[in-house]
Amino acid sequence: MGDIEALPYIETLRQIRWELEEHDTLVCHLTLIPYLKSAKELKTKPTQHSVKELQTIGVRPDILVCRTEMEITDEMRKKLALFCNVERDCVIQALDVNSIYAVPIEMQKEKADLTVLRKLHLSAEKPIDLTKWNEFLAKVSNPKGEVRIGLIGKYIELQDAYKSIHESFIHGGAANNVKVIVESVHSEHLEESNVHEALGHLHGLLVAPGFGNRGIEGKIVAIKYARENKIPFFGICLGMQCAVIEFARNVLGLKGAHSTEMNPNTTHPVIDMMEAQKKIKNKGGTMRLGAYRCDLKANTLAFRLYGNAHISERHRHRFEFNNTYLEQFENAGMIASGKNPDNGLVEVVEIPANPFFIGVQYHPELKSTVDNPHPLFVGLVKAAIDFKGVLKLAPVKETVGV
Repeated sequence: MGDIEALPYIETLRQIRWELEEHDTLVCHLTLIPYLKSAKELKTKPTQHSVKELQTIGVRPDILVCRTEMEITDEMRKKLALFCNVERDCVIQALDVNSIYAVPIEMQKEKADLTVLRKLHLSAEKPIDLTKWNEFLAKVSNPKGEVRIGLIGKYIELQDAYKSIHESFIHGGAANNVKVIVESVHSEHLEESNVHEALGHLHGLLVAPGFGNRGIEGKIVAIKYARENKIPFFGICLGMQCAVIEFARNVLGLKGAHSTEMNPNTTHPVIDMMEAQKKIKNKGGTMRLGAYRCDLKANTLAFRLYGNAHISERHRHRFEFNNTYLEQFENAGMIASGKNPDNGLVEVVEIPANPFFIGVQYHPELKSTVDNPHPLFVGLVKAAIDFKGVLKLAPVKETVGV
């Protein structure tokens, strides 16, 4: 409470609460119980003020979720209930935990789930079972090894820019019983002269999505390094497009090949806007947004990872693989292993000659969950584990040779 930017949302909440039946809405107010080291005590006064301010706007919280680094005493719970006008069992403690994935376990200990159901006049159809969640948490907390994967992007300084990708790596790591150490590498700083020093110790690379020209050449340098050294590679959206550009320049020999997003006058627009899109003047209307179908070729890496010939994934992009060049690419070793069945647009490219080299036009990180880790992330982590094994053997071979 207190951020002026939040007021429209709080007013919306107030109106919804007014329009709906009382038992159809529930307001959970997340608040902080700070610990003062000098006084060696927790302070409830900020929470009381926060609730008071919320009530002046017309919203009364039903449940308080109290963030704290120390256990809240029963006396404090009674005090919060009394002065914040909530029931005693509606004061929920949210202790600091080592992993965000441990939060649901703590909430269950506090019976937050049962309190919410009671307040909404609902009943659980069956007992809450977090067995799978606990199994996942055990794998995250006790990995059997680790791999180091480079995340190549230009928004590295913004921690939340690639949040979904970071979480997908946690899911993929747990599925392989390893910890994935994600090493962020700023694409603007990558050049041919320093690429080995920056990426040579990594077991896999992911080139991130994005828009605009900044950092593009660094991404292309990273992809070339991965392709030539057979390092497991995964490109998402713009990362896939950069893989196409790199292959066009360095394998097909198409000098100056580029995307018309970056260079509208390129002589080889291997990434371009669809003809139907070019007629749309309002740029927002040229985006491919939402879920689209994709058919995968049999006996390809994509098909093996998904275990299915027909998939659906979420998109958010404006430019596409230019099918005019598709035959050239496939003859040279980069195949289109996934296409949209309705318009023939290329959704997945891969290089069969490499153990793991794949790029996708969509955003698989948006579908990965604890219960269902995305197969592309699971596959990349598995490939990184295998590649790490190869790296371990390399020094021994060199010693024997000497």
